[in-house]
Amino acid sequence: MIPVAPRSLTLTAARPDPGLLDLPWSTRLEDWPAELIAALPRGISRHVVRFVRVGSGLVAVKEIRTELAQREYHLLRSLRRLDQPAVEPLAVVSGRCDAAGEPLDACLVTRHLRFSLPYRALFSQHLRHDTGVRIIDALAVLLVRLHLTGYWWGDVSLSNALFRRDAGEFAAYLVDAETGELHDRLTDGQREHDLDIARVNIAGELMDLLAGGLLQDSLDPVAVSQRIIDRYRELWSELTVPEEFDSGERWRVDERIRRLNALGFDVDELAITTDIDGATLQIQPKVVDAGHHSRRLMRLTGLDVGENQARRLLNDLDAFRASQGRQNDAEDLVAHDWLTQIYEPITRTVPHELAGRLEPAELFHEVLEHRWYMAERAGHDIRIEDAIGDYVAHVLPGKPYEATILGPVAPLHD
Repeated sequence: MIPVAPRSLTLTAARPDPGLLDLPWSTRLEDWPAELIAALPRGISRHVVRFVRVGSGLVAVKEIRTELAQREYHLLRSLRRLDQPAVEPLAVVSGRCDAAGEPLDACLVTRHLRFSLPYRALFSQHLRHDTGVRIIDALAVLLVRLHLTGYWWGDVSLSNALFRRDAGEFAAYLVDAETGELHDRLTDGQREHDLDIARVNIAGELMDLLAGGLLQDSLDPVAVSQRIIDRYRELWSELTVPEEFDSGERWRVDERIRRLNALGFDVDELAITTDIDGATLQIQPKVVDAGHHSRRLMRLTGLDVGENQARRLLNDLDAFRASQGRQNDAEDLVAHDWLTQIYEPITRTVPHELAGRLEPAELFHEVLEHRWYMAERAGHDIRIEDAIGDYVAHVLPGKPYEATILGPVAPLHD
């Protein structure tokens, strides 16, 4: 804690921003001068909240009791350390007094989440029915992620989250952790309590929008609030229910990853326990940033490919690591072996006369797709060597020659 003039003022921050010291802390937040305030849309809050310019950036300032501000600050810091989608806490300013010496509430300062909007601002744009549904889906995904971490929200609502557009979908971020609790693991009762709160709060928020003419008549508040419950249960089951399969059924690993990708989860790690008879598969999701997959693949292998291609290749790398029982080996060593034993031999298998049909990464992706369909039909795992042979014989010759469209491509052979 850093005492700041006047002497009673205290700023709690991991990395204090000197610009915060220039703000008028001896004035109630609702009376701060207009030149400091950024005209950004605000959601509904029990407390006074303002977006304020500090240097070249923007922060959100919430006026709240000192003990609540300190508690929320530390909760948000813990969630950020756990890599959860939440706003970044910057500081707590406490010990505030006005010019007459009367005490004022403390202020929690968080970094403004760029390109994010509260739900009322989104719905005021008269969104299509499916867009409103995607916002609810994003909140369900956020709730699942928080519960997997052991965070009990205590006040699940659209008002306590921010939404950011994400390649046609929406990503939700926790913005109000005032009522939350962080545990090692949540009980079923705690999770159900959060779901009950979500159902009631969301129905009430949507009814309020409907009354204000901001909600399409086709969106039923009760039905939409039930959707978050249904979506949550679907996600929770897919992410936590163990799956048993024989050690030779590697295609089942790929199938599970596909289902999770379709539900909006990027799989960053596979935890697999094996025994004499088979294996039990458990996959835990991890929130990843845009471009994460291409950056990770470049770091591990040197391959410079598109984001979706990188995701597909990394999924195969992770499945290779699991099938070899090398979860405890250094990731870069496993990646080198995958590159030299799987990726390069497969891409070099293509005959010279067909080498320009697809770029190597796209070719490998298609071979993986082809192997998955072959395994699904056969009901057992298919060797990738057999898949590339079948693909080259029956699929690749029918592909257009991309070199004539995209320009020169590097040959697949040395």
